[in-house]
Amino acid sequence: MQKPSLANYRHEVTVERMEIFPVRYTTVMPFRFFESPMSGSGRSAVFVKLTASDGTVGWGQSVPSPRWGGEPLESACFTLELYFKPVVLGKNPFDIEDIHRAMDAEAPDAAYTALAITKAGVDLALHDLAGRIAGKNVAELWDRPKGRSVELSWTVSPAEPGDADNWVAFGREEGYRHFNIKVAPDLEKDRFLCRTVRGLAPEGFLWADANCGYDEATALRAVVELAGDGAAVLEQPLRPHCITGYQRVRAAAKLPVVMDEGLVSPDQLREYLALGCCDGAAMKPARCGGLLSARQQVEMLREGGHIFLGSGLTDPDVSLAASLILYGAYGLDRPAALNGPQFLGMSMLKTPLLPVDGFLSAPDGPGLGVEVDEDAVREHCCFPHWK
Repeated sequence: MQKPSLANYRHEVTVERMEIFPVRYTTVMPFRFFESPMSGSGRSAVFVKLTASDGTVGWGQSVPSPRWGGEPLESACFTLELYFKPVVLGKNPFDIEDIHRAMDAEAPDAAYTALAITKAGVDLALHDLAGRIAGKNVAELWDRPKGRSVELSWTVSPAEPGDADNWVAFGREEGYRHFNIKVAPDLEKDRFLCRTVRGLAPEGFLWADANCGYDEATALRAVVELAGDGAAVLEQPLRPHCITGYQRVRAAAKLPVVMDEGLVSPDQLREYLALGCCDGAAMKPARCGGLLSARQQVEMLREGGHIFLGSGLTDPDVSLAASLILYGAYGLDRPAALNGPQFLGMSMLKTPLLPVDGFLSAPDGPGLGVEVDEDAVREHCCFPHWK
């Protein structure tokens, strides 16, 4: 596996300051992972600002989601402030692997997600800071191409399958040709949804995402019947720990099965592949602790000839930029389910990332290539303590 090449650009600087800013982005379409009587509505995020000893600033972003990954905004803020900030200050931002080891010592990767979504904010800020100090885009730090265009997939998640026509029509109006659908637990509704979207977009890549929602008996039917209904791949039909269940489901499948939830480290991906549980993975830097782990997993998939899909956690702004850079640098050849631009109604960048005809180009400037509007971040900070 290719070794990280950040050492080639190393400067002798240290992180002198770390600031965090919890915010909530407004949403423009309903999405089941955001509406909650406990956490309110909107897409929660935490901006992480690192200032180096030479005055250079790098920005990262965590995108906590209690309903998806079990990490609420509140816990992300306190974990960053009380546990990760002390291990980052005084470190060289180019020593990203060492800083990850220090964070892992505080929150070990022995648990389900190991606070990986929270850790990603630090990882992205370190990559941004290192790139800006070196005057290189993050893709260039990896000796990979920068600025490539990434085609996107439109998420179809209606409350009732009969509403799918409107969701697809809206995506078509925005220039999208490919669609991903949220399925599980009701297979009959899922089959209707799949057939409807396939009929409306016969030429597109159709990707079904179960978000761990099937039991094994239903999943064994889904991997046969959804294939006949036009799905090209099924993502995460069972919960991550169901190893023997995944082996049986994949053995029966008429379409590829890919992993998502619970995939934090390259070691986990290696085990899933070796045990015959999946055909590949839907990668999310926001989910697996940031770009360091995500890049290693993408290289593993590429080298082994496995399926590499790109998706996200409805990423806004900085997190979206990081995903685009990763997918562009590694030549993602299927549409990416990066639905932040679809569901979010605002940006805190000086120049927002906006799709054109269903495509987004990876930012090609230094670091993560985007300029954060710090005034907007402070204005939208939702916890006064951190303004």
